[in-house]
This record gives sequence, C-alpha cells and structure tokens, in this order.
Amino acid sequence: MLDFLTYNWSDWVYYSIYAAFVLTIIFTIIVVILENRNPVKSLAWIVVLVFLPIGGFIFYLFFGQQYRHTRMISRHKRRILQRMSDTGSGTPTVSSPLSPAGKQQIQLGYKLGGTKLFVQNRIEIFTDGASKFDALIRDLKGATAFIHLQYYIFDNDSLGNTIKDILVEKARQGVKIRVLYDDVGCWRVKRSFHDEMRRAGVEIRPFFKVTFPQLANKLNYRNHRKVAIIDGKVGYIGGMNIADRYRDGVSWGVWRDTHIRIEGTAVYGLQTAFSIDWSFTSQEFLSAAAYYPAIKCEGNTDIQILTGGPLGEWKEIALSFLRAISNAKSYIYIQTPYFLPTDSLLKVLQVAALSKVDVRLMIPAHGDSRLLQLASQSYLRNILQAGVKVYFYQAGFLHAKTIVIDDEFSTVGSTNFDFRSFDHNFEINAFMYSPDTAKRLKQIFIDDMQQCRNISLGEWIRRPRTTRVVESFVRLMSPVL
Repeated sequence: MLDFLTYNWSDWVYYSIYAAFVLTIIFTIIVVILENRNPVKSLAWIVVLVFLPIGGFIFYLFFGQQYRHTRMISRHKRRILQRMSDTGSGTPTVSSPLSPAGKQQIQLGYKLGGTKLFVQNRIEIFTDGASKFDALIRDLKGATAFIHLQYYIFDNDSLGNTIKDILVEKARQGVKIRVLYDDVGCWRVKRSFHDEMRRAGVEIRPFFKVTFPQLANKLNYRNHRKVAIIDGKVGYIGGMNIADRYRDGVSWGVWRDTHIRIEGTAVYGLQTAFSIDWSFTSQEFLSAAAYYPAIKCEGNTDIQILTGGPLGEWKEIALSFLRAISNAKSYIYIQTPYFLPTDSLLKVLQVAALSKVDVRLMIPAHGDSRLLQLASQSYLRNILQAGVKVYFYQAGFLHAKTIVIDDEFSTVGSTNFDFRSFDHNFEINAFMYSPDTAKRLKQIFIDDMQQCRNISLGEWIRRPRTTRVVESFVRLMSPVL
C-alpha cells in the first residue's frame, strides 16, 4: 500500500504521453507512405516528421492531408454545364491549321477535364496592372446582365474600393453580381468591406472558409484563380489580383504581370469554371442559358480553359504543361515568379535543352518570399547544366505565369511553375492555339529580356558555398512548401 502511495505518478503520465506521441508520429508516417504520393514528397514529409516531430506533426495536420478523390461537382451537373457551353458556339472551325502536336495537346485537355476547344476568340494581352484594370473597370461599368468575379486577393485598398464601389452601383441598377474570394488570400480584409457589398445586393462568398475545427482540412487548399466574366461575353484571366501593388508596383520596382481579356466563346469555359466553384461554395447551381449567351466572334485565337486543383483524379495543368513541353521542337519560353518543378517537369526541360530546343526561363531577381526564392534558385544549376538559358528580371517583381512554344501554343493563367500550384491550389489557365498570339507573347518575353540579367553556369557555380548549402536545405522541403 505504501509503495502505491509513493509511486511517482508524474513519471508515469509523462512516459505515457511520450509513448502516445511517438506512436502518433509513427502512424502518421505510415499514412504518408500508404498515400502513394510522389516518393520525393513522401520522403520530405518523413524527414520533417522525424527531425521536427512536434512542429512537423502540426505542419502535416494543416498542410499535408490529401483530398484528391473528393468531387467539387457531380458528373451530372458537369455534363449540364458542358452542354450549355455548346449552345452558342455553332459549328466550330479552327482559326489556324493545327500541327499534330497541337491536336494531341487539345485531346489531352479534353480527356483530362472534358475541356472543349473554343474557336475564333479575340484576345487582348496586358502586361501591366494600369491597362488591365482600366479595361476591366470599363467593362464592369458597361455590364447589363451579370458580373462574376473570382480572385485570390480582393483587397480593401484604393483599387479594391474603386471596384467595390462599381459593383455596389451596378447591383443597385439591377445587375446580378457574384464574387468569390479566397478566405486566406483576403484574411486581412475587414468584414465591413464585404458587408457593404452584401447590403447593396452583391452575393459575395469566401472559398474554403477557414474556421475551427475544420482549420486543418482547408488551410492548405487555396483558390488561386483570377477570373472576371461580364455578361457572358467578355472574360479576364491571368496573374493579377485586385490590390494596389498589382497596379502601382512594389518598393523595388514595377509589378510585371500578364493578364488577358477574351471576347468569344472561350468565356463559356471561364463561366463553367466559375459555376463549379460557386456551386461548391454556395450550393447554387448556375446553369441558366443566360450565362451562356450566343456569341459571334471572328478572332484568331482558339482556346481551351483548363482548371487544376487538389480535388479530382488528375493533375490537369501539370500534365498539360508536361505534354506541351515534351512536344516542343524549336523553343520554350517560360515566365514564372517561382520555379519549383516536379521531377518530371524538371527532366522534360532538361531533355528539351539537351535536344537543342531553345529553352529559356525568366524568374524575378528579387522575390516576394525569401524561402521560395532560395528553393527556386536550388534548381537552376540542374537546368543550366542542360543548356537552359536563365534570366533574372531586375526591373521589379516578375509575377507573370506564361509559357510560349513553337509559334503555335501559349498559355496564360494563375498557375505558377511550382509544387503548390500543381498539387494544392485551385488554378485556371487559358491554353491558346494561335501563331499570332504565340508570336505576340514571344515578343513580350524578348522585350522583357532587356530588363534581365542572363545567368551563366560558371557564374552560378562560383557563388558562395554557404549560399548553395542553404538553398540545398530549403530544397529538401520544397515539395511541401
């Protein structure tokens, strides 16, 4: 009896908690292995859990869980939207003859997401925020039926309030307005900013609202799309959010981005993507014919609208990038703010360069995230050794997300060339098939090269060893950044 009373129960509790935690870490590692992820990514999570067990476990709860087999919308509803996108387009006639590689690319997009080719669209390319937002504001003011906006960031700064006031006024005029914003992207925006729009009749909703106890299920999966649809006839897609810095620049220079304005039936593709996200968020299914009005356009750009995200069977945009790059015969020009490629994309870029395809990569010299910049730089030696030409944009922050290939194929959208965009974010890109559009984007890349510093392999190897060591350590974690 005396032994029982004098037993050190605090030690028993301590060892019990410790054993339970160790078993939890072991169980989590087993779950990671059984998920059959990319081995590199699985290994990164295992390293984090072993060497930083407490922080690693918390990090896994927030950022590591997968939901790829979840559906955003039923197959039946998706078929309805696909049929609606056929109503106003008539008999499709491609604007330009397609190469076998182009036809193969289009077929892949259709197989991955049922994404049809919308022909004869007219596009306008914006490379600065001032011109893009001037055009968007004109179109918003001219809306007569509906406005659908979806942005990762819709800030309550000068630009955000300008657009908010337009939406409030148009709602009072009877225009139907729906707005989707990302809950994490807009976490600093005051509730009063959204409430003012709601009082005026604007339907505004957060995507994947982060609340307890579901915080760990949602925090890592963000809607990174930037889309505007006006009356079903005009659409915008690209890299610019609604915030002053996208128009006015940053402290170290301009904000260099790319966005496009679309007139034509490709707007149906944007509307379908918005309808799916809106249904997922609000349970309201937007399938009325009014959202797919008859459109007659005689442009020269054929477009597929591809979406990607953490839900569903395939990584649609990553696989489409892989196919487009592997099809290249002459050149590949890539602009991205972050370069953290999957192993397959890294290899296909190296193979292209070694095969004497002119591969050029442009990234910012000064990034907005030191960690991501270090991780991006860790991959440069791999591609420089293969012959890829690397350019550091020095006039400010390069946020453009574009790829141009062989004077036929080009893509503009929200997708960065990194793990997060390919695996975790909800993204959207316009895949364009047009010699004229490809040549225009190619020329923009060449013009941007005047603001760049070309990096040589010798220069990159001679950098301080400490810098390279830090980059290598950050790279170990790049699959989970």
